[in-house]
Amino acid sequence: MTGRRWPVPPVDHLVYAVPDVPAGVAEMEARLGVSFSPGGSHPGLGTRNALLRLGDGVYMEVVGPDPEQPTPPDGLWLADGGPVLPALVTWASPSSDLKSQAAGPARGLLGPMRSMSRRNDDGSVLSWTLTMPVRPLPRAGIVPFFIDWGDSVHPSAALPDAGVRLTGLVARHPEPVAVAGELAALGVEMHVERGEPGLRATLQRRDGTRILL
Repeated sequence: MTGRRWPVPPVDHLVYAVPDVPAGVAEMEARLGVSFSPGGSHPGLGTRNALLRLGDGVYMEVVGPDPEQPTPPDGLWLADGGPVLPALVTWASPSSDLKSQAAGPARGLLGPMRSMSRRNDDGSVLSWTLTMPVRPLPRAGIVPFFIDWGDSVHPSAALPDAGVRLTGLVARHPEPVAVAGELAALGVEMHVERGEPGLRATLQRRDGTRILL
């Protein structure tokens, strides 16, 4: 493809999965030249994360196993049949009407609705509702899951601005027309190129450096 810049789809956050959170965060900090903020633990899922603000209402999470939790009996969803980690495995899109989306024409691509919460390192509690990512991740993670933060303040608002912005998110798939149609049925307009399945995010720093994930 050419260097054309496609419109960024409605992104709540990117999910960058790693086999070890401290090591994954260190690698990403060195790559981006910024510091991540501690996130928190996801009780019952066996994972925890660290966060980086990518603009207003947008962030990236580095997520991986939480050594203080047992691994769930059915394993960690982020590592089930997906790419070799670390990798940008999927993404979340914001929604204010999860029930309608979960019951819509592309409902087979979305998992059940689930309300969740986690305790931040400062002791505060963050709550949200989402369509749980199904396994294996639909279309290799190209199809997002949807999230509604309800009355909680969006996590990006509490994160320091490190000067990194999400300026692009495109997908690759052997069947780009079909995948683009599935996304459109979910209300998501996203450019899908022909190629091996996956996502490509473009991040830009204040100094103009562009980094692809």
